[in-house]
Amino acid sequence: MNDKQYFQKQLLNIIEPIKKYYRGGKVFFARHSAWYDDGAAETEAFARPLWGLVPYLAGGGRHDEFVRLYLDGIRDGADKESDTYWGDAGERDQRYVEMASIAYAMLFTPDTLWQPLSDKTKDDLTEWLWQINTHDVCDSNWRFFRVLVNIALKKAGREYSEEKLNEDLTRLDEFYVSDGWYRDGVHGQADYYIAFAFHFYGLIYAAVMDKDNPDRAKLYRDRAETFAKTFIYWFDDDGEALPYGRSLTYRFAQCAFWSACVVADVRPFPIEVMKGIIERNLNKWLGKSIFDYAGILTVGYDYPNLNMAEHYNAHGSPYWGLKAYAFLMLPDDHEFWTCESAPMPKLSEKILIKPADMLISRRNGKTVAYPTGDNEYFDCGQTIPKYLKFAYSAHFGFNVMLSPVNLAECAPDNMLVFDVDGLILFRRHFISASATEENVTIKWSPFKGIDVVTVVTPTSEGHTREHEITSDYDCTAYDAGFAVTDENRCAVCGEGGENVIIPASPNTNLRYRKTVIPAVKYHIPKGVTKIKTVIKDGLDG
Repeated sequence: MNDKQYFQKQLLNIIEPIKKYYRGGKVFFARHSAWYDDGAAETEAFARPLWGLVPYLAGGGRHDEFVRLYLDGIRDGADKESDTYWGDAGERDQRYVEMASIAYAMLFTPDTLWQPLSDKTKDDLTEWLWQINTHDVCDSNWRFFRVLVNIALKKAGREYSEEKLNEDLTRLDEFYVSDGWYRDGVHGQADYYIAFAFHFYGLIYAAVMDKDNPDRAKLYRDRAETFAKTFIYWFDDDGEALPYGRSLTYRFAQCAFWSACVVADVRPFPIEVMKGIIERNLNKWLGKSIFDYAGILTVGYDYPNLNMAEHYNAHGSPYWGLKAYAFLMLPDDHEFWTCESAPMPKLSEKILIKPADMLISRRNGKTVAYPTGDNEYFDCGQTIPKYLKFAYSAHFGFNVMLSPVNLAECAPDNMLVFDVDGLILFRRHFISASATEENVTIKWSPFKGIDVVTVVTPTSEGHTREHEITSDYDCTAYDAGFAVTDENRCAVCGEGGENVIIPASPNTNLRYRKTVIPAVKYHIPKGVTKIKTVIKDGLDG
């Protein structure tokens, strides 16, 4: 089996178990609810496997059964008289997200998933897609969904909105910061959406619009090449990638950026290096317990876990991760299929990613990220643990919160929390922050009457935290390190404090079902108190 066949089989193993759940334009299997209506969730479950199937078909793969399911499903989904009609869309509707995968199919598999449609179905589909031009989309990476829809309509010879296309491209440029990094909206965060949304869609645009708009295609390629130089630090040598921010249930979408680079012929590193990143990341994920007993991708991270989900994670949501398989559209004679995967290049031991407000330390092939965490604008589920911890590591994962009623349910790894009258108060209010090549300084507050200035400094064995606490209350504080298992320990110590172990509630850590959290317990009197905690993470072996 050659490399292409290997990855084709890998993709088919992921999507084959879904086949029996297709009903016209929707997909139904055991599910939970998201904040959008069930009809949109069923449409999502139909559309998202296209992120993998389209490049498989575009690269010469054959699967008559899936082609039939999608031709019939598009016919029924776009037909307002059908029982499985995808539904009319409103303002900032979830259906606009799923339109992007339909556009992906029109752009890369027109002979398979567009031309065979009847004239009526083409008209119905055009009408359904057109809704994205008559309503607002979220002012974020969602702008790219409308871009993809309009260029797909254009390439198909259908009516499209040049006005909306230009408006969205202009607006997306306003989210650009520097050094290849965007922000996901004006007040948005710098997280994986920069890689698997902004750059992924930008590179898809570059691949299909090279002749129509060569200047913009070059712009997106140049930005991606620059971005890659720092984004590579989010990947450990063994293939694990940094768990940080929202939408982590998309899992192997972590490497979708590198896949899109190969498709758009962007070479920030030798192709052997990019292939190695993709291959190791995919193989790591597919060796974990991420499928249920029917072979369906679950919501979660290393294992099924609704505790860490966002409000927009429905049953079909995880299949967005199939964007990682964009490289399957490469022709059979492409060098990607014959070159040997290379290990990670030599990287600096410490790097400041200024546009992402993040300092990164790298030791023994493993990354620890120290973000300023200036995000309090987006509340979509577990926002605080996903953005506001002092340190993040693929090796340890991180814990989400169940409640503030006790330490176990708060599960405050890599956080300074306060016990005030039996209530656990954690970092919530961002005041200001700065990141340098030496440390990260954050001014924050958990509650009115308590203000904290924290300085986080990487060391050769982990990091230190120095806190200056101004409190109106006598209270207790816990400065916690990484969550660990019996096989994986780190040390936490501080002068004037008591070493304690917090038994985190089960299923709070993204990677491990059961963890404990080493911490230092401090007495905090009214007034100003200075404490220093030393974290030894054991990443040096």
